[in-house]
Amino acid sequence: MRSLLGSHDLLFVTLDTLRYDVAADLLARGRTPNLARVLPGGVWERRHTPASFTYAAHHAFFGGFLPTPAAPGPHERPFAAHFPGSTTVGADTWVFDAPDMVTGLRAEGYHTICLGGVGFFAMTSAQGKVLPGLFDEAHWEEAFGVTDPACFEAQLERLARVLPPAAGALPVFTFVNVAAMHQPNRHYLPGAVRDCLASHGAALEYVDRHLPTLLHLVASRGRPCRVILCSDHGTAYGEDGHTGHRFAHDVVWTVPYAEFTLEAGAW
Repeated sequence: MRSLLGSHDLLFVTLDTLRYDVAADLLARGRTPNLARVLPGGVWERRHTPASFTYAAHHAFFGGFLPTPAAPGPHERPFAAHFPGSTTVGADTWVFDAPDMVTGLRAEGYHTICLGGVGFFAMTSAQGKVLPGLFDEAHWEEAFGVTDPACFEAQLERLARVLPPAAGALPVFTFVNVAAMHQPNRHYLPGAVRDCLASHGAALEYVDRHLPTLLHLVASRGRPCRVILCSDHGTAYGEDGHTGHRFAHDVVWTVPYAEFTLEAGAW
């Protein structure tokens, strides 16, 4: 990350609530072909999230604490706030002297754009304005949220309007929080009357179908783009009696993660 700063655009996508096991299973069965094209080695990396729900997880992410590799560490972080004594900052880590990486990127000359999805990005309440308020511009409307079956498409339509079309003086950091996998997701599975693992997976298939549009938009600016793609947390569908998230369970803590560079004009 340190060596890419300034020369590369940045894209950070959180697939809200996506479970690692579901993501890995669909990928292995060929159900998410567009993800298969971009994931390094054609696989998701298994990681542990720093928090069990959206608000806390994104505060950690923007603070420099992305999901941690599941294997024993320590693991060098791609970016980190300046903090004396950190054991996970290395030669390739971009260290920012700011409370969060969005503010740090703005100081480095990036234009920052947020396209929210779930309610913590809705800007309809004081709390819902906290995370979007870090950005130069933030966008949310009801069509981006959890109840709209076309939520990802609506976000992409907005991004097509607001993303600077060509590489100019300012590199761009684009953040997209995708709401489709979050409950309710039964509308992605024909005939489903309740949310379940199958409808959760069907929501990811929906996102995969439209992923090329997102990648084309960021790749068309004429700059290479560093992409971080991950879930913020998983969710339970009855495991050990649990439903939902915001509690400690393996299906909540274990998330899919990927990092890769998208070359200019690649999509």
